[in-house]
Amino acid sequence: MHMDTDSPTALDLPMVDPLPDATAKYFRICEEKLGLVPNVLKAHAFDVEKLNAFTAVYNDLMLGQSGLSKLEREMIAVAVSSANRCWYCQVAHGAAVRELSGNPELGEALVMNYRVADLSPRQRAMLDFAVRITTDSASIEEADRRKLRDAGFSDRDIWDIAAVAAFFNMSNRLASAVGMQPNPEYHARGR
Repeated sequence: MHMDTDSPTALDLPMVDPLPDATAKYFRICEEKLGLVPNVLKAHAFDVEKLNAFTAVYNDLMLGQSGLSKLEREMIAVAVSSANRCWYCQVAHGAAVRELSGNPELGEALVMNYRVADLSPRQRAMLDFAVRITTDSASIEEADRRKLRDAGFSDRDIWDIAAVAAFFNMSNRLASAVGMQPNPEYHARGR
């Protein structure tokens, strides 16, 4: 289903017009750095406060200081989004994994089934935990955290894995509920 660029979701929630100067500048930076304004940002732009809250959390989790690499955080985003079958995030973050890793097969495997991907023991432990948060968080216990420590993660890293996984569980559910469409440009990236 293709929607026009002014309608990134199935809801009739147009972007604030005109966008505040700071938001317009942020969108220009996205256009310069990414070649597009991600539809997730356009979708939130019907309410600038909601957009700012979303981008603040996203930027902190995905771009902020962490013992997890940017690629590892994107890998979590894809594995969680795959478990949730979130079309938008599988496409957008699958592209990010392909680009950051230089490995199209890794991006595709994570979208389809991370268990078939060629992963290090550290990456496998990280994704097992992230998907467990997604599918059965109430059953997580100390033995699960111990597996992460044994794979080389610090307690701060465990927090970051959990925070990224939790954020994408929220984002996936929102994106699916409102029919958020991935930008068409994502499909060709990193291949």
